[in-house]
Amino acid sequence: MSNEKHETEWCLLQNQFESYEQHSLYIKLLSIFVLFLSEMMRVDSVSCIFILAVLWLQDSIWKTFQSRLEPRLLDIEKYMREGPDAAGFQFNSEYQRLESKGMAKIKEYAVQAIRPTVAFPHVILVLVVLFQWLYLR
Repeated sequence: MSNEKHETEWCLLQNQFESYEQHSLYIKLLSIFVLFLSEMMRVDSVSCIFILAVLWLQDSIWKTFQSRLEPRLLDIEKYMREGPDAAGFQFNSEYQRLESKGMAKIKEYAVQAIRPTVAFPHVILVLVVLFQWLYLR
């Protein structure tokens, strides 16, 4: 396979990888906005925590999708170093190989949710709401 095809695949996947990062940032910003609005509108703390938890879970799902792109990107970079004879255009095969089901998928989402880059600022926002609920009622 030519380096040009590897380069095309790498560019496509790299752009997708970066778009997941942008979406993760948007989810974090939305979480901050939700907390701000809930404070302005005096929304019940439990409702606010529930919404923040859903956004946190959504963020972990996005990061899980993103994490499935990384092995293929690294493989392409390896193939590019090793020469043009290596196989390209294997993203779907790699994705299917990495796809988990049932409880394994839930565990994968949970692992992503506790990564520091995903958990921040979600943990802080939930703690702010809990603090207000416990001490400022």
